[in-house]
Amino acid sequence: MQLVVSAGFILAVVLWGVISPTTLGMVFDTALATVSRNFGWFYLWVVLGLVVLALLLAFSRYGDLKLGGEDDEPEFSVGSWFAMLFAAGMGIGLVFWGVAEPMFHYASPPPGIEANTPEAANAAMRYSFFHWGLHPWAVYSVVALSIAFFQFRKGGPALVSTAVLSLPWRFARSLGPAVNVLAVIATAFGVAASLGMGALQINSGLNAMVGLPVSGVSQVGIIVVTTVLFLASAVTGVTRGIKWLSRFNLMLASLLALVLFMLGPTVAIIDTFTTTLGSYLSEFVRMSLRMTPFRESGWVSGWTVFYWAWWISWSPFVGLFIARVSRGRTIRQFILGTVLAPTLAAFVWFSVFGGTALNMQIMQGVPIAEAVNADVSTALFAMFDVLPLGVLMSAVATVLVLVFFVTSGDSATLVLGMMSTGGRPNPPARVKIIWGVLVSGIAISLLLAGGIKAVQTATIVFALPFTVVILLMALALWRGVRADWLEEQRREKLLRRRVRELIEHPPGDGPAS
Repeated sequence: MQLVVSAGFILAVVLWGVISPTTLGMVFDTALATVSRNFGWFYLWVVLGLVVLALLLAFSRYGDLKLGGEDDEPEFSVGSWFAMLFAAGMGIGLVFWGVAEPMFHYASPPPGIEANTPEAANAAMRYSFFHWGLHPWAVYSVVALSIAFFQFRKGGPALVSTAVLSLPWRFARSLGPAVNVLAVIATAFGVAASLGMGALQINSGLNAMVGLPVSGVSQVGIIVVTTVLFLASAVTGVTRGIKWLSRFNLMLASLLALVLFMLGPTVAIIDTFTTTLGSYLSEFVRMSLRMTPFRESGWVSGWTVFYWAWWISWSPFVGLFIARVSRGRTIRQFILGTVLAPTLAAFVWFSVFGGTALNMQIMQGVPIAEAVNADVSTALFAMFDVLPLGVLMSAVATVLVLVFFVTSGDSATLVLGMMSTGGRPNPPARVKIIWGVLVSGIAISLLLAGGIKAVQTATIVFALPFTVVILLMALALWRGVRADWLEEQRREKLLRRRVRELIEHPPGDGPAS
């Protein structure tokens, strides 16, 4: 039933976008204005709360609890585990926005900062760190941890609703089907947003290398071809296709970043990382709760609120996928691996790519900002054009986006299949194929309805109801972790008492016969 309802709704939106893209775009624009105006503060408070909760669980007495039985060991090595969660969580987005976002903020900085100045460059890097740092990974981590906790410690199914159903209130227990449908819809639109951006950037890369026209026809063709590729990968399962592709992509991304670090302004990159990390930490709370109540500005809603909605819409997909591959790890290991490690990796990525682009724009006069303003998907290739080995790096970056597209797509089809089949860890191939086609259809219909703007708008709108679900999941997780820790303390106390009794009164230690 859940499969029929969620797939039917998504199919209706896809057909709407194909038949009447202008009408769909207008409806989403109206919904976006309403959500941004009335609920932007809600996104900010919820996501900051999830950061606090994740760090509290990692560094508190609850961190030693294991996701599974005492004898359970992790299924994947640390390297494979990190590669899979990184590829599923942010792969396409980092490549797409690594140059584009800092350049956007440099030319159109947050309110109160003059554009195209050193202050704008510092703010551009600081907000890039902010949008891709602790906050998004905390959203993923809390959702994934709540799913893994109730699945591996309580024996529940691999569903988003499992955590919510553990709450002791009648209304929460009646929300199960609705929660799963919301999770499927949020996942489908969140993944479609990334696939749409990936298609735009692959199109720009192929245009730079072989002259493929940048057009809707080209982008639809790219989505169709890559859909075939990720469906072929998805049917091979997690332990083969997804794991191998994720490891390959992590190595390729690391190699590309290393080459740019060596060929670019190396010292300036290090200085950028150091300065931006300091300003990110010092401005953390202010950025986390920043709104603009006394000026007319769409900057916060266009960037921070969009990103928080994007991460929230991705969280059921990434959460279920991370939970699927994380059995046997402790809560502390889990959060360190899903929050702090990828945050540091994102900081390094933006320092290398964004720092290089800003240095070239400011110090050498390379018109990267103009390229971004003309077409955001060309930002990376505009930077490579003036570097040694630029053609080779453009080719590598295009392959990187393509493989990230495939890993995101096959991970998404796995998770959507799990959610729509009652939590089966290995859903049937036909279910994966249905979801792969539907998600690609969403990406195509949104691109036709207004390109990247329509993709962003749909993400924000469909993330709002799932934000309430995340709050319920976080509450259920805290209650469950606390109860299990108290139970373990009780068992340890009983065991110590028993051992002490055996030492003081060993068996057979009675009166001499």
